[in-house]
Amino acid sequence: MKRMLSDPEIYLYRESVDFRKSINGLAASIESDTDFPLGSGALFLFTNKQRNKIKVLY
Repeated sequence: MKRMLSDPEIYLYRESVDFRKSINGLAASIESDTDFPLGSGALFLFTNKQRNKIKVLY
């Protein structure tokens, strides 16, 4: 587990995603749909279709 030294920016990906996607698939979703840099230390939150589970990409 990585310790965060400062408060990161948190972005919620508004569309539901297929939770069978790997880290690479989620990263590709961010890169194709937004202008946010992946290596910035921000947290990207994803939800499933039922909105009862969350995945976080750091």
